[in-house]
Amino acid sequence: MKEIIEAAWNDRTMLQSEEVKKTIRSVIEQLDEGQLRVAEPSGDGWITHEWVKKAVILYFPIQEMHTIEAGPFEFHDKIPLKKGFAQKGVRVVPQALARYGSFIERGAILMPSYVNIGAWVGSGTMVDTWATVGSCAQIGRNVHLAGGVGIGGVLEPPQATPTIIEDDCFIGSRCIVVEGVHIGREAVLGANVVITQSTHIIDVTGPDPVQYHGYVPPRSVVIPGSYSRQFPAGEFQVPCALIIGQRKESTDKKVSLNEALREYDVSA
Repeated sequence: MKEIIEAAWNDRTMLQSEEVKKTIRSVIEQLDEGQLRVAEPSGDGWITHEWVKKAVILYFPIQEMHTIEAGPFEFHDKIPLKKGFAQKGVRVVPQALARYGSFIERGAILMPSYVNIGAWVGSGTMVDTWATVGSCAQIGRNVHLAGGVGIGGVLEPPQATPTIIEDDCFIGSRCIVVEGVHIGREAVLGANVVITQSTHIIDVTGPDPVQYHGYVPPRSVVIPGSYSRQFPAGEFQVPCALIIGQRKESTDKKVSLNEALREYDVSA
């Protein structure tokens, strides 16, 4: 499959071939069933399967627009909706939508929310009301994406790592995590934290600030902040994210989450 996808990526005329179309659709089917992932843990890091992302991108031009009806609702799109949640053991509250080609692991809960193609959502995770999980985003197990959270999708370039939220994280209300940002396991993001690849993530827990870009270390407790920057028109405050502490390893994950929110007075 990889060889066919790579060849079709370099020569789009191959998309006219039924064999190529069948291969692309087989990749999307395996993504939908969790047999393939766009990215997955490997050793101490993550590996992105570029050819799988390429298959997702190539899926769009071979699909035709069609009408989808769900009760009184009507949609007109190229990608069908995900089905069979009862058999998959996934709780889906009305108004929640997941696109075919996303994988929702048994035991996950979708409140009224949206999960896009290529995404992976782990068991025990709650995608809360009006939260969105973008294309190819990887959401670990026992994660809570609180109300209105926006997890950005990353399709192109194919080699780009998708947005990753590791196991046991808590992402507070209205947080935005985009552009392939990587949130380490058990991290806590307070409400309204916005992190892009250019956001300054500053650890202020020691005598000197330590700066990160595109990565929040495991167990970090993060809140919105700002720093001063000089512009031609004067000095202004620029948004950043502040690491103000850590969740304790010695305590139960749920208890440590509550302690983190109380101890650092973090809004959820």
